[in-house]
Amino acid sequence: MSDSDEVRRLRERVAQLEAELAAGQHLETREPAGRRESWRTVVSAVLITLACLLAPLSATAVWASRQVSDTDRYLETVAPLAHDPAVQRTISDAVTRQIFAAVDLQAITTDTLNAISRQGLPPRVTANLQALSGPLVSGIQSFIRGQVDNLVASPQFAAVWRQANQTAHASLVNLLEGRQGGALSAQNDTVTLNLAPIIAQVKDRLVANGFSLASRIPVVNTSIVLVQTDSVTKAQGLYRLLNTLGSWLPIIALFLLALGVYIARDHRRALLLGALGVAGSMLVLGVALTLARVFYLNALPAQVISRDAGGAVFDTLVRYLRYGLRAVAVLALIVAAAAFFTGPSISAVRTRAGLTKGIGYLRGRTESAGLSTGRVGAWTFAHKRLLLIASVVGGALVLTFWSRPTVSVVVVTACVVLLAVALIEFIGRPPAGDARPSAPA
Repeated sequence: MSDSDEVRRLRERVAQLEAELAAGQHLETREPAGRRESWRTVVSAVLITLACLLAPLSATAVWASRQVSDTDRYLETVAPLAHDPAVQRTISDAVTRQIFAAVDLQAITTDTLNAISRQGLPPRVTANLQALSGPLVSGIQSFIRGQVDNLVASPQFAAVWRQANQTAHASLVNLLEGRQGGALSAQNDTVTLNLAPIIAQVKDRLVANGFSLASRIPVVNTSIVLVQTDSVTKAQGLYRLLNTLGSWLPIIALFLLALGVYIARDHRRALLLGALGVAGSMLVLGVALTLARVFYLNALPAQVISRDAGGAVFDTLVRYLRYGLRAVAVLALIVAAAAFFTGPSISAVRTRAGLTKGIGYLRGRTESAGLSTGRVGAWTFAHKRLLLIASVVGGALVLTFWSRPTVSVVVVTACVVLLAVALIEFIGRPPAGDARPSAPA
């Protein structure tokens, strides 16, 4: 073998070894990077999942701390029940039963007729009076029931209802916090309602309206069973937990969601999945409320309150919770839609291109008609990104500081933000000679 062949062979061997060494170093650098990317994905998924799990608890915590614990908001919540026909019928029946139990109408009627008979009336007239005993009692009972029904259905009853609920609200909070006393109590897994405060209010109203017979009603210190179930103590523990967390739980959930989106490799995809997860958790909360309503009505004693009245009470108490979960679900779907249409999919790209083309066409028609944005358009084009960010942040602040945002508030706010974005795109006019197309928002 010649020296030149040996040199060539050694060079080839060296080149082979260098290639193998470079490949090994490349694998060593790629493997830790791959592990880092994998850990980012796992941590992001865990954080977003925790945020989605905390979302329904956050909505419930806000409802418990603001709607149930706050007296003014509680009274505002239960005020419509005073006008609900099923609730009015239940209250009227309960009050009428207590009046009939406290006042012996049969004895009063018999004594009155006997007193009239002793006034020297003919025997025939006396016999006829005794025959009228039954119809008179029935007529008086009908009169009393009619008076109670009229009072309960009158506008004045709303004030009585508010006063009774204002008195009972402290007892309701005591019940949910596990303390006894007042109009409501929970013992041996049974929830009872003391009728004394309500009957006293109705009694005073009846006397004030000229029904003096109601003055004979003594102080009624009786209770009726509302719920008899082994879940009362569990509900008390859940209420104390949610009321303690209060407004902190939504902040924690939002922080976890934002952190998960930030850690993720694909921020847009993580935001899309997180928003869909929050919307799904709100759907689960809605199903849970429906099941809780069925459970509550099944645990409600039929001899105490009708299912219609019980359903009206449940629906009224949780209506703001339902409004809240619907608003959060719609907001999450809007965020998910925004994340999708800013992505690289064909439909998203075509949608953005179509909107940009449409806005550009309108701008061109306006300028051809002699209308130009001038310096305002140039300034808007130069600060377009800042203005777009300000529009989105403004919409977020509106929803954040709105006391009780509903679905309509969320939709209107989203429409206003979209309109602001469209106006910024429309007004933002490139400087003369700048051929760059307007970047789609």
